[in-house]
Amino acid sequence: QVQLVESGGGLVQPWGSLRLSCAASRIIFGLYDMGWYRQAPGKQRELVAAITSGGSSNYAESVKGRFTISRDNGKNTVYLQMNRLEAEDTAVYYCNAVLRFPRATHWGQGTQVTVSS
Repeated sequence: QVQLVESGGGLVQPWGSLRLSCAASRIIFGLYDMGWYRQAPGKQRELVAAITSGGSSNYAESVKGRFTISRDNGKNTVYLQMNRLEAEDTAVYYCNAVLRFPRATHWGQGTQVTVSS
């Protein structure tokens, strides 16, 4: 059974930083496009950042210049470095893995990020 395990969430003050990690197991990690999504209370889940199997990345407008997604295929891990955090970044952050063919999608359990003074 595929497992995506997020870590690194927590409470941070505005303008602080956090690094989220997502460790994958039981998949051929290098074949998967990886992403970070978030869901705030009362809101829909939204894409924060994604990185393809080839290493191309894209970001939500709201996090461009503040967040950086990266992957280490040797460690089966994707990271999200979050800098200059704002209260609006408070949400549960989910790791996502997508295989284009045959189509497969997997989700982690989520990690809470709270930005508050």
